[in-house]
Amino acid sequence: EFDMAYFQSYSHVGIHEEMIKDHVRTETYRAAILQHQNHIAGKVVVDVGCGTGILSIFCALAGAKRVYAVDASEIAVQANEVVKANNLSDKVIVLLGRVEDVDIDEEVDVIISEWMGYMLLYESMLSSVITARDRWLKPGGLILPSHATLYMAPVTHSERYSDSIDFWKNVYGIDMSAMLPLAKQCAFEEPCVETITGENVLTWPFVVKHVDCYTVTVEELESITAKYKFMSMMQAPLHGFAFWFDVEFSGPILNQRKKRTKSDEALILSTAPEDAPTHWQQTLLYFYDPIEVTQDQIIDGSITLSQSKENARFLNIHLEYASGGRSFVK
Repeated sequence: EFDMAYFQSYSHVGIHEEMIKDHVRTETYRAAILQHQNHIAGKVVVDVGCGTGILSIFCALAGAKRVYAVDASEIAVQANEVVKANNLSDKVIVLLGRVEDVDIDEEVDVIISEWMGYMLLYESMLSSVITARDRWLKPGGLILPSHATLYMAPVTHSERYSDSIDFWKNVYGIDMSAMLPLAKQCAFEEPCVETITGENVLTWPFVVKHVDCYTVTVEELESITAKYKFMSMMQAPLHGFAFWFDVEFSGPILNQRKKRTKSDEALILSTAPEDAPTHWQQTLLYFYDPIEVTQDQIIDGSITLSQSKENARFLNIHLEYASGGRSFVK
């Protein structure tokens, strides 16, 4: 039932329009397909969660022999019409259904997918890519993107805090401070998806999780815990933590035992505050009350991201943080 509701949400054109209009996202995928054209031309590709079919069409235009475009949402019906309108029905086969349920009667050379959710792992679509990999990918096959990294960093954002909180202290000359507890709860109880800049970030980021799409398992994603330690680069109110991610489009592993090195040529799609904005923006976890930190003050603790037991597409966040001798849990 949860999955039906999830896939139903992707049958609305608006969500696809937002993603396609995200030029950073769409152009990076197209560039990655062209960069790896020698792995795609004449080969069999599966597009996991194809949506309107744009990535499948990019692969077909790059010379793929056959592309299986898989989507469990009704948008697959439109994707099929788009494929027909571009005279690619002989190359692109649209399959309506979940990757776990559809049948493909051959091994594939390439898996492509735009699976990343807010805070990288929200929606848990990576597990569908893993399923496709384990069901169909040939040894030495290509996965795009190949790697993903989730980052976190402490942030200061006085303007945002003031907009949501401080104005209650004087509303048309009336003291409405009694609203503050409720205002804080409504504004900051859940993660916020918004855009910040590099100026809001107090330290270098910390890697919460690095994902190798060639080797990651579904079980590995059920719960992720990381201990972090930051040193503030300035004196400022600490309002919370920001999370963002990047994904890398590297070639296939020829030998699984060989250590991968980050190639200089690897294409990166980044959602970092200092990079061009994307529809993912950044994910912010705000505190109810800011903590004043001085330069070089330590901020440490742990973060646990776990799939909700009720609905695996949801993400539970357990954040422990301490600074200046005080400890908190959110």
